[in-house]
Amino acid sequence: MTIDMPILNVQMIPINKIHANDYNPNKVASPEMKLLKHSIKEDGYTQPIVTFYDKEQDMYEIVDGFHRYSVGKDMLNLSELPCTVIDKPLSHRMASTIRHNRARGTHQITNMSEIVVDLTEKGWSDADICQHLGMELDEVIRLKQVSGLKAAFANHEFSKSWTEYKDKLQEGTPTNENN
Repeated sequence: MTIDMPILNVQMIPINKIHANDYNPNKVASPEMKLLKHSIKEDGYTQPIVTFYDKEQDMYEIVDGFHRYSVGKDMLNLSELPCTVIDKPLSHRMASTIRHNRARGTHQITNMSEIVVDLTEKGWSDADICQHLGMELDEVIRLKQVSGLKAAFANHEFSKSWTEYKDKLQEGTPTNENN
């Protein structure tokens, strides 16, 4: 089995060429941000920022490490940060962000729900979402319900029984054998 090793190609990227993605549901409270700042000051950057290089914009979009980036930019006023670059399509970067975050952060339910619906709209099945985000099926379904059922379940195939029942009602045909 061959596994990519982007960690072996850490690059120092100017901080003004790095920007946040617009889908990260991970939030860190103020005390934890202070602890992260302290950790970076004491130990340095022990983990690079994982990025995607957008050639059209000549910018690096953060896939993982937004809070390490924020500490470097906003608290320590650094001019560059250690980064690795992965070259994946957006839906895979979104999944990667979730995988990186799930073991150490908390996710905002609404934001996670939006990501699940977005991946569904991009053609991902519930099984794909479960596999790539490390979720159980019931968690995926609950997150879809948060966003509104119509959009979340648009790609699902449902039984025709409701349609048949509705048609019988409109025709005036009894729908229950006891009637």
